[in-house]
Amino acid sequence: MSEWSGFEPNMWGPTIIGFGSYHYKYASGHQGDAPLIGFSPRKAAFSLYVYSPTEENKHQLDDLGKYKIGKACIYIKKLSDINIVTLKKLCDTTIAYLNEHHECACRDK
Repeated sequence: MSEWSGFEPNMWGPTIIGFGSYHYKYASGHQGDAPLIGFSPRKAAFSLYVYSPTEENKHQLDDLGKYKIGKACIYIKKLSDINIVTLKKLCDTTIAYLNEHHECACRDK
């Protein structure tokens, strides 16, 4: 993920390893910072923070492999359950989406 994003890993709280950052602001006025992409190695499953709601990403999920998806992340049991090439594509399109729609550290790259 460091190679794909161009950023070194950083801890976001006690459990999320993130790469790069972006600033979000909702219509409600709530705002904050989040990693461009990241993951969290949890007991039940790995949480992958690599998804943005684009048509391209929705189609890429068909080729990802064995996963479950929540509102903000993809859950996998082990890396061998998924297609790493597809994961990279998801990361690439997510970074592009965040760059287009938010204040993003990736613009400096």
